[in-house]
Amino acid sequence: MSAFLTELQVELVSDATNSGRGTWRLTSPLVYQSAVAKLKFTVPVGFETDFASVPRTPVAFLLTADSAHEASALHDWLYTEHPVAREVADAVLREASLVTGVPAWRAFLMWAGVRAFGWSHWGSGPATA
Repeated sequence: MSAFLTELQVELVSDATNSGRGTWRLTSPLVYQSAVAKLKFTVPVGFETDFASVPRTPVAFLLTADSAHEASALHDWLYTEHPVAREVADAVLREASLVTGVPAWRAFLMWAGVRAFGWSHWGSGPATA
């Protein structure tokens, strides 16, 4: 069963970054058990996230932004550390979004967005397990 095992706890680092979305730092570990990846992930204290990096176009922002903060922080960490392949990281975003109560249509749009455009943020990082 998929579940967040801890609550998201963050502090604002800067509100002048990322087109006004701000940068946030975890103040306690965020632990997630994933059925999709068959792994438990721990996002460490000190990890910085902007949550969902949604384009500021009105339609995209209205449909997907300011939701799924836990799932978005986890996804940012997965994209930074690469403990799984990119397609698994994206599937975990969708799964974790649904776990937190995001409507299925919105979780699908977020997943589709990262599948289509996330490659530009995957970049280099630790080798995939």
